[in-house]
Amino acid sequence: MERISISEAAFQLTLRDFKEAASRISNDIIETPLLPFEFPDRKLMLKAECLQELGSFKIRAGANAIESANEEDLLNGVITASAGNFGQGVAKAAKNRGLPVHVIVPETAAKVKVEALLNLGAKVTAVPFSDWWAVMTTRSTGLNGFFIHPVAELEVIIGNGGIGLEISSQCPDVDVIVVPFGGGGMISGIALAMKALGKKPHIIACEIETSTPLKSAKSKGKPINVTRGESWIDGIGSTSVLPEMWPLLDELVDDVIVVSHLEAEEALRSLSSKAHLVSEGAGAVALAAAMKPQFSGKNIVAVISGGNIDPKTYGEILNNSHS
Repeated sequence: MERISISEAAFQLTLRDFKEAASRISNDIIETPLLPFEFPDRKLMLKAECLQELGSFKIRAGANAIESANEEDLLNGVITASAGNFGQGVAKAAKNRGLPVHVIVPETAAKVKVEALLNLGAKVTAVPFSDWWAVMTTRSTGLNGFFIHPVAELEVIIGNGGIGLEISSQCPDVDVIVVPFGGGGMISGIALAMKALGKKPHIIACEIETSTPLKSAKSKGKPINVTRGESWIDGIGSTSVLPEMWPLLDELVDDVIVVSHLEAEEALRSLSSKAHLVSEGAGAVALAAAMKPQFSGKNIVAVISGGNIDPKTYGEILNNSHS
């Protein structure tokens, strides 16, 4: 029998699927608060996923992927590819269940994230970004174990959908949800959960100016390769939209906003000074996008996806000396 594509399977998800997953991982996560952020001419709120135990929404996806796997699949442990946060989510869930985990990270991964992985007992292999991206596109690692894809995995999307369920109950009249775009696992989960609830907020992805795979795909009507420029922001900014995720993203994402580094740095400082949140770059990109003029008069939620930022980088930006 031909394997159903991830997009086809995702479009068949029901509210029950998302609620069951939320229940399944309830011991692994917290329901994160929706915090008001004062900004003229709109009701702006922050979904503070940076307050999860490991400082990232990825624990939702990692825990649900492991909880949903068959015991036989997990006999040789778990393998994943991650820039850091997803690996931590998987490593934490695996450690809680006595499973070994091997995480393949790009050499550009933030040191603070790699150290966190090692502290969770994960084996970490750092490879050039091109080799890491090859794992993301082929799922081939040459290692023995159960591979969990950080994005194109149904259980990952379902686990992330819990963010949508929480936003819906915390802000029933939400008009716009702004989500950082790395690979699409989070934005797809949120959008599909909202769809399952019968709600239709505008789903906005945000990217950083140095790497815009989704904006480019949207403009061309298909995934294309883009240049990946240097950035202090990790976790978002790949070279292409994964082909298997494109049908979902094409359908579910209403618009893509590209944020400059200056805007992201200013948003990072605002998250610290006004919201008292430590955010990594991707979360700052979401806030910067949510402050754009086109959202005047809207009830808007920005997902602050994680708080695992390199301390030196964070200090430089807060002190306005990062170039």
